[in-house]
Amino acid sequence: MKIAIEAQRIFRTNKHGMDFVALETIRELQKIDHDNEYYVLVAPGDDHCLEESNNFHIVKIKCPTYPLWEQVALPLTIRKIKPDIVHCTSNTAPLWCPAPLVLTLHDIIFFEKRAHNKSMYQNIGWYYRRFIVPRILEKCKQIITVSQFECNRIRETLHLPKEQVIAIHNGFSKQFQILNSVYEITKKYIPTKEYLFFLGNTDPKKNTPRTLKAYSIYAQQSTNPLPLLIADLKKEVINQILKQEEIEEIKSMLYAPGYITHADLPAIYNGAKAFLYTSLRESFGIPLLESMACGTPVITSNTSAIPEIAGDRAILVNPLDVNAIARQLLKLETNELYREQQIAYGLERTKLFSWQYTAEQLLKVYQSIAKK
Repeated sequence: MKIAIEAQRIFRTNKHGMDFVALETIRELQKIDHDNEYYVLVAPGDDHCLEESNNFHIVKIKCPTYPLWEQVALPLTIRKIKPDIVHCTSNTAPLWCPAPLVLTLHDIIFFEKRAHNKSMYQNIGWYYRRFIVPRILEKCKQIITVSQFECNRIRETLHLPKEQVIAIHNGFSKQFQILNSVYEITKKYIPTKEYLFFLGNTDPKKNTPRTLKAYSIYAQQSTNPLPLLIADLKKEVINQILKQEEIEEIKSMLYAPGYITHADLPAIYNGAKAFLYTSLRESFGIPLLESMACGTPVITSNTSAIPEIAGDRAILVNPLDVNAIARQLLKLETNELYREQQIAYGLERTKLFSWQYTAEQLLKVYQSIAKK
């Protein structure tokens, strides 16, 4: 069987969630499947994070913009390869696809009530997905999503047959584990050895204003408050939020180095006393598994797919309740037994997830379509 996998962004330097899902799954397929022929379709980039092997071929496709890449250059390449299956991994696909289509639809947040977002990049992406997704659904032989929560949302919202949409959980990379000495890495981003960690974002679903407000309450009530390391958020955006929430007094306690490389993230999690993952909406939540695997307690939300992934013994809070978030930060700081219980629970919970399992389930999807 000849399989083409769209993985447009995996060679870019600053990768994010969907990019890592595609990359890690392809790497595992490369380990477990030596029978089928794979063509990995990518855009050129500086991070050559995937190597070719006997049955895995990398095809670089140049095009100036993502819509043109996906709607013009990609189908033309597929037409030349003549695969038995095309798997598009990042929510959208060509309107004209000259082969049976499998789509990974990570979420349908773009069909839900929308909060204001000033990011032009995210706004364009929002409109593009809203236009493309409804028009490709009937062409999909199988739609894969990443949690049972999202699976149910997709079926209900888009009125799709139950059998057309399935859930395959994500995994997490094995580099996320307990490390003994991490300060040589963490000091590049924050000078103190102990700190709290938050993955910020301009996307409203990341709940950044409330999370910073909760941190300000914690900082007021703690006898020895730890600084907060914030990844992926520019200082000017943070300053704007601090002014808006009237919490500018915590500015000196915040460290915002911007993008933290994936290679450094295990050390960052290990160095943190707690990880804040207080999103309003997630379809899965790989970072909470990464933090758990590093032995770092996670304060996360009781909404969307997060409880499904974190489990019922995780620290689950109402993400709209800033006082509840602050209380959990204080409890982890002052109750050592509670902290140790959360560390042990997290390490046990992560045993349920792996990229190998994800790849095995995906291969079963490919095989079932080939039989039809």
